[in-house]
Amino acid sequence: MLHERNQSSTTRNILMAAGAGGLLWYGLRKLREQRLQGRTVVITGGSRGLGLLLAREFAREGAAGILLCARDAQELERARQDLQQYGTPVTTFAGDVSDPAKMHELVETATEHFGQVDILINNAGIIMVEPLSAVTREDIERAMDVMFWGVVNSTLAVLSQMLRRGSGQIINITSIGGVVSVPHLMPYNCAKSAAVGFSESITAELAPKGIHVTTVIPGVMRIGSHLNAEFGGNAEREYTWFSLGASLPLLSVKGERAARQITAGIKRRARVVIVGLPAQIASRLHRLFPSISIGVMELVNRLLPTADQAATEHQRGYEIQQGTTSPWFNRLTALGQQAADRNNENGR
Repeated sequence: MLHERNQSSTTRNILMAAGAGGLLWYGLRKLREQRLQGRTVVITGGSRGLGLLLAREFAREGAAGILLCARDAQELERARQDLQQYGTPVTTFAGDVSDPAKMHELVETATEHFGQVDILINNAGIIMVEPLSAVTREDIERAMDVMFWGVVNSTLAVLSQMLRRGSGQIINITSIGGVVSVPHLMPYNCAKSAAVGFSESITAELAPKGIHVTTVIPGVMRIGSHLNAEFGGNAEREYTWFSLGASLPLLSVKGERAARQITAGIKRRARVVIVGLPAQIASRLHRLFPSISIGVMELVNRLLPTADQAATEHQRGYEIQQGTTSPWFNRLTALGQQAADRNNENGR
């Protein structure tokens, strides 16, 4: 009896200690978090999709100013109007991240409007879905220009003022494709892999200078981006598998949830944020067992379409969707379509 009481007392003490430790950890984590209120942010690729979702999160947090950068002026204006409801000052900049001069102009514009750039979010991207036999050198160069050189250009443009102040944050939105190369996304994988390397490299060098870098590695997100992706080879079949993956809940993370996770990582100055359970599993598997991970991708590739030799030009997802009449397909991708409606991804 005495032994049982001692055991019960020990268990209770352990649980109390664990609970106290958990509360202490949570409290310390909250103390380390910074407020986003009163801070200024520049978001490339900010007119739609994840960029727009992040802008909404910053507006809710009370950011002092948000500058959205994208190539399409009409999309930018729709995004600006969307954000008016939060009362946060928002300005836009139409420009191509692959142009270094434009990125210097971007930073100058943000600085003129808001005084300084506290946070840079490198989010601009393009998605091309096609088998290797349909990939051209131009496809790879385009992907690298936007998703690698675009990150480099905007970072170098903002770095001088952050170094001068000894403070600032740079958030690089990469992809699980930059860690585990997914078949039929070769140009995208190459560019995102280079972006991961750049982001991790500058993290170590800039930390002692007061500049915090966060590498964000999202899995597939339900944001509607499949409608603006480009498809080659057998474009219709490529669109089918990709849009299903970008719409079904078990395979994709809801965009709003992803944006909240990323924002939380920014607030605690996390070095790496991996978004979504599938991405976390894939990342760990690849780092621990790379041969097995690549073998899994080989099996996935066997299930994907082969190239259509008659197809020579890319088609946008929304172009293919307009010709889709299958009711079962429309039902399965309904959540993806709803996300596109919310996030300015309709391609019109």
